[in-house]
Amino acid sequence: MSLGYVGVLTVRLEMPWVGNLKEKRAMVRPVVERLKSRFPLTVARLDGLDAHDWEVIGVATLSNDYGWVQETLKMAADYIASEGEYTVVSESVEITVIGDEEDEE
Repeated sequence: MSLGYVGVLTVRLEMPWVGNLKEKRAMVRPVVERLKSRFPLTVARLDGLDAHDWEVIGVATLSNDYGWVQETLKMAADYIASEGEYTVVSESVEITVIGDEEDEE
């Protein structure tokens, strides 16, 4: 029996019309900060930090309820897609089982 689940969502955003890093950060950073405050998540800007036209955001959460992890990541993905002036070109979800009560003996 599992002790819990770790869910990770990665989202690649593209904004080819953006001309500089400052403009991109002004679009992406508020979404990242609002995700952190509205949902029980850890959020980070993972890749593309030096590129002005794309970025990858990572989102993680942990729970003992698989359905809750799945639903929370879905809400986060929907929020990211609806909040910014960018295009979501890919997203992936990975949910990993952690712990096993038999391992503790």
